[in-house]
Amino acid sequence: MEFVELLGHPEELYNLLRFKMGGARKMMPKLDQDTLSDGLKTCYKYLNQTSRSFAAVIQALDNELRNAVCIFYLVLRALDTVEDDMTISMEKKVPLLQNFHSYLYQPDWRYMESNQKDRQVLEDFSTVSLEFRNLAESYQVVINDICQKMGHGMAEFLEKKVNSVQEWEKVWSRYAKKLSDLAKPENIDLAVHCLNELITNALQHIPDVLTYLSQLRNQSVFNFCAIPQVMAIATLAACYNNQQVFRGRVKIRKGQAVTLMMEATNMPAVKAIMYQYMEEIYQRIPSSDPSSSKTKQIISSVRKQNLPSCQLVSRNHYSPIYLSCAMLLVALSWQYLSTMSQATEEYVQTGEH
Repeated sequence: MEFVELLGHPEELYNLLRFKMGGARKMMPKLDQDTLSDGLKTCYKYLNQTSRSFAAVIQALDNELRNAVCIFYLVLRALDTVEDDMTISMEKKVPLLQNFHSYLYQPDWRYMESNQKDRQVLEDFSTVSLEFRNLAESYQVVINDICQKMGHGMAEFLEKKVNSVQEWEKVWSRYAKKLSDLAKPENIDLAVHCLNELITNALQHIPDVLTYLSQLRNQSVFNFCAIPQVMAIATLAACYNNQQVFRGRVKIRKGQAVTLMMEATNMPAVKAIMYQYMEEIYQRIPSSDPSSSKTKQIISSVRKQNLPSCQLVSRNHYSPIYLSCAMLLVALSWQYLSTMSQATEEYVQTGEH
């Protein structure tokens, strides 16, 4: 199915081939395994098992920053796994979450009762926590400062958390009496209206994202921050006004993800990507949607203030001749694979006789 999808996106096939034939190494230099401890090797193994996009951008960071972010990511992944696991009762979950920071300093602590797909980090948490403690030794002053600031900011965070939950409830309660009502097939239109309003609210943050990215000077840090942002806008565009969100899983194509990873390496390119996906959303705004006016206003405002067309670089790098050649290549590859598959099947059948 994934190969068939590429038939309509030959530029993504091209970028996938580029990525596999050297592009990945340019973005993500090969780790020098000889310089890593056994614990760090295990951490990078878990990183690649639990994330697709974040694994790439983390491993593209410079040297010591790469190891630190990898470890912090796995700690947060373990925490998030507990939070997401709906098979854990609230009586167990709440104390786990409240005390999770202390488990970093308990060498033998691990959690074996999760049913989430990323539970291996929890089951081998002692390895991750050991690397965290090693990191803390090297950067004790910095980590103590971070912990102190986090402690002072916890009350403010909890207050904001309560406010965000209240804001979320304020949105969905406009469309249903109970949140579970939005999952019912007969309420699909209301569910999509709710989804569109949430996406509209998210679009308001694009100016702040662009301002932050424009201040970054280290290339690996820029990539680390920019790539998740362009993947986020692509995902928002895929989800906007899409009933499939409530019927299955909606995600961006692998070729699409690779293309974004390879392109989002500078501000003009990031702006062009943002512009493209915001235009896709704009073109799909239904007049009947309660948030349609607000969505149009936000996109128009962001487009005017942050994405002036004169500053945008074109994302259409492919001529009609190239696209035709690419389609021919795809067709020939498909024919070759089909022929080889048929020949293999006939050979097996002959061998059986």
